[in-house]
Amino acid sequence: MEQIELNDSTADRFLLDARGLTLLVFHSRTCGTCRIAREQLPALELPVERVCWVDAGDNRGLVERYEVFHLPAMFVTRDGAFFGPVQSTPVSYTHLTLPTKA
Repeated sequence: MEQIELNDSTADRFLLDARGLTLLVFHSRTCGTCRIAREQLPALELPVERVCWVDAGDNRGLVERYEVFHLPAMFVTRDGAFFGPVQSTPVSYTHLTLPTKA
């Protein structure tokens, strides 16, 4: 699975152009749960083409746009469109609930 670091200046264009499903993960270098996510998520067989990482402490614009209130915060984009938030906890990373559109 491809892993990409995004920031305030690169995220919008990258996500608009990205085909397929992208898991967008907001994290912090000082967050213990975020470190667990960073270690475990890439090893899982997730139904996404890529995981994109955003350091919430360095990218306040994205944090505000995605209305991130806790870390790690995970969202899915699909074919350039926002698809929705992902519900999960560290214990259940193997059972991520991806958003669905009606």
